[in-house]
Amino acid sequence: MKKRYIVRLSSEERGLLETLIKKGKGAAYKLLHAHILLKTDADGPDWSDSQVSEVFGCHARTVANVRQRLVERGFEGALERKKRETPPRERKLDGAAEARLIAISCSTPPEGRAAWTLQMLADELVSLDIVESVCDQTVRRTLKKIH
Repeated sequence: MKKRYIVRLSSEERGLLETLIKKGKGAAYKLLHAHILLKTDADGPDWSDSQVSEVFGCHARTVANVRQRLVERGFEGALERKKRETPPRERKLDGAAEARLIAISCSTPPEGRAAWTLQMLADELVSLDIVESVCDQTVRRTLKKIH
């Protein structure tokens, strides 16, 4: 199969990769990506994806992905993992809801109480239709951020 993304490393990039490998310190994925880039370099050994995957114990698709990232995102992009664009879950309390929570927690507690409890604050947020649902631990973490 013909390679779609060709790796061509400069002497400086090759030196950086060799130094990274010789040190042996760093994330395992980063060291693996360095090995892959060095072995698939068209001006160097120019190994096939299957050869590289056999030697380093990874999938051939991993080799192809690293080569593709080098061409599309550059040298640093090939060594690093892609950063997540969105969090795994949406936040329950956005900035406006956090401000309302803080305002409620600073206000006087309900009659018969000396202070707000976390559960009371969570229930108040729901009763005021600020959020659909929220647990007391989310309230705790939010309040902890400001103190």
